[in-house]
This record gives sequence, C-alpha cells and structure tokens, in this order.
Amino acid sequence: MLSLHTNNAALSAQNSLTRTQTSLSTSMTRLSTGYRINSAADDAAGLQIASRLKAQTSGMNVAMRNTQNATSMLQTADGALDEVSNMLIRMKDLATQASDSSSTTADKTAMQSEFDALGKELGNVLKNTSFGGNKLLASGTGTIDAAMTFQIGASSTETMSVNLKTDLDQALSDVSSASANYNTATTGTELTSSANATIGNLETALASVNKVRSGLGAAENRLSHVYNNLSNISTNTKAATGLIQDVDFASESANMTSSQMLMQAGTAMLKQSNSMSSMVMSLLQ
Repeated sequence: MLSLHTNNAALSAQNSLTRTQTSLSTSMTRLSTGYRINSAADDAAGLQIASRLKAQTSGMNVAMRNTQNATSMLQTADGALDEVSNMLIRMKDLATQASDSSSTTADKTAMQSEFDALGKELGNVLKNTSFGGNKLLASGTGTIDAAMTFQIGASSTETMSVNLKTDLDQALSDVSSASANYNTATTGTELTSSANATIGNLETALASVNKVRSGLGAAENRLSHVYNNLSNISTNTKAATGLIQDVDFASESANMTSSQMLMQAGTAMLKQSNSMSSMVMSLLQ
C-alpha cells in the first residue's frame, strides 16, 4: 500500500539497521578490548563464572607468594641452626681434645678461651637471628618458637600449621647447658675441669638442634609441593577464565565484516524505501 504517513519499508530498514549497528558496535568493542565479555549484558552467566575464577586465581597468586616468603623464613632459620651445629661440632672437638691426658693445663686454658668465644656466639645467633624484622629463634619471642600458620590457598580453610616450639625450646635449653658463656660473658670451666662430661652435653645439644632442623626441612619440602600445586592450579584456572572471557578474533572479525556489509546494504535499502513516497506524488499529477 502506498501511503504518505506510514512507510513500512523504511521502518523495517531502520529497524534492521539498528540491530546491525548494535551487532557491529559489539564486535568492534570485543576486538578493541580483546574480551568477549565486556559487560554483564554480553554474558551474565559467563561473567559470574569468570569473576569467580579470577578471584580464585588472584588469591592463589598471593598464596604462592606466601609460600615463597615462608620458605625463605624457614631457610633463614635453618641456615642459622646450621651455623650453630658447626659451632657445636667445633666445641665438641675441643672438649674431646681437652679430655685427653696429653693436653696440658695451658692447652686446656687456650681451648677454653675458644670454647667460651663459641659459646658467646651461639647465644648471639640463637637470640638475634631475624627475618623481616622479627626474631626467629629467640626463646619466647621468636617466630619459630611458637605455633605457625601459613596461608597456602585462596580460601580460609587452606592453611598449613607448623609447631616446632617444643623441639626448639629443648634445643635452646640443651645448648645453654653446654656452655656457661651462652647467657653471660664469663670464663667457663667446661674444658679445664669437666671436659669429658662436656662431650656428652654437646652431643645432646647437637641432637636437639638437628631435630629442629629436621622439622624445618620437612616444612620447607611441604611448602615446595604446595607452591608447585598452586602454580599448576593457577595456570589451568587462568586458561579456563580465558576460554570464557577472551574473544575469538577470527570469529569476531568475520562477524564484524558481516555486520559492515549488512550496514551498507541496509543504508542503501533505506534510501530506496524513502524514495517510495515520490511515487504517491506521481499519482496526483
């Protein structure tokens, strides 16, 4: 029907152009950002899933840093105890030498001097070794001398507990008992009067220190496995997020080209439909 008031063809062409323009705008936005989902309207369910996965990935990345920091802290403590062990071995060697009848009083006095210096340094290492400004091995105040909880995942339930307090307290007590110079600057008599008994005390101290080191090593190994597992989960979670949120450039480029062609065709048809009103005027001539 020819009408001046209503041009159905033009209305249809305009409606088609509007839909095509929306589709073209969506394709151009996706291609410019690289994301298939740029607003909740693009894919409400997909956005919810992708956001949850991104939050999980972000939390796991922080947890991975936590495990690295925790490992570094435990390695610092282990390194300090390794030096303590070396000093205890040297002190035991001195006690063993002093126990022999071939050692003169002067020899024992000289060895006692070195023994006292090592005892003083044992106290320095165990009381002052720190990580991030916090003491690690000091009795009652050290981080290792208390129950530790490491956050090893993105959720509140993913924690790792390590408690070496009992073993460390025993080690500190045994080391202190092995050297009079551990707590106070004094001249000891371990090698000049009871060298043989000192050997046993040092063996006990060494065993206690090594027990703490064993616990630290076990915790370090566990944290290493935690890190590897988190890395694997994070990688696969990121891949899953990408499958949901990232745009397929090949497919979207084809959609954009199709929309551009439809825009050109729709514009041409709108022009043709608008010329139909002139046909009415020809009937009135």
